Amino acid sequence: MSVDTSAATGQAAAAIRRKPQKRGVISDGSTRRSRTIRYILLLLFLLFVLIPVYVVLITSFKTSGDTTAASQWNLPKTWTLEPWRKAWDVLQPYMIRSLSLAIPAAIISSLIGSMNGFVLARWRFPGANIVFAFILFGMFIPYQAVMLPLRTTFTALDVTRGVPTLIIAHCIYGIPICTLIFRNYYATIVPNEIIESARVDGAGLVQTYLRIILPISISGFVVTLIWQFTSVWNDFLFALFLTQQNNGPVTLGLAALAGGQKVDYAASMAGALITSFPTLIVYILLGRWFIGGLMAGALKG
Repeated sequence: MSVDTSAATGQAAAAIRRKPQKRGVISDGSTRRSRTIRYILLLLFLLFVLIPVYVVLITSFKTSGDTTAASQWNLPKTWTLEPWRKAWDVLQPYMIRSLSLAIPAAIISSLIGSMNGFVLARWRFPGANIVFAFILFGMFIPYQAVMLPLRTTFTALDVTRGVPTLIIAHCIYGIPICTLIFRNYYATIVPNEIIESARVDGAGLVQTYLRIILPISISGFVVTLIWQFTSVWNDFLFALFLTQQNNGPVTLGLAALAGGQKVDYAASMAGALITSFPTLIVYILLGRWFIGGLMAGALKG
């Protein structure tokens, strides 16, 4: 009897496996038509995004006489690297100052946000939620509202106008978003048992953070470092109010390159591409961990 039952079960399973799929249906349940429409839409969106990139790229290789509105879609009649040389000569000192600004500002704000996030997520204290709310309030204060008071404060404190001023400003403004990311990250990723075990072993707040929390925070740091580096690198408003042309970041240099009575559009486009390379390199090197780190802290608020 058991042999007959096993044989019947095997025949039924084989029949299920041999059951043909519906015509036009792919293994994931979507139809060929829907997948084709999806790919066409994605291709259209890609073309829509790449059209400005195409114009910027071909314009950067044109001569000054070839950069007209009528020929903006045309390939260069004469390919030249002179706009790139001109843009690099102007932007080189600005690029160095921007690197000396963006890297420390991103690291410092990420470290402070990590420590704040750990304390607010796993080392609770009375009034932690109120403190967290006040920290987040800093995210909603627009730059324009504090620009003049901030400049007056730095002048009163006799802080050197230039890169040091911008580092302090961006670190302060970066603390709220970094704290939010790390608080959610630690609340989701770090189990309570690890913290309790560290307390039982006699580890204090600093030891627990340095020996246990910091080594498992790589994904969170990738998110905040990319976020802060991009924000600091692309900032123009702080640079305009808190620095001068001779000690400002690359955004001021790009504005100077595009300014004047007669704009050299080829050099301006080349400068725009040059200034975008550092952030592009950061995304290429760290982008594979960016989405994972961002989603790791998105499950619990």
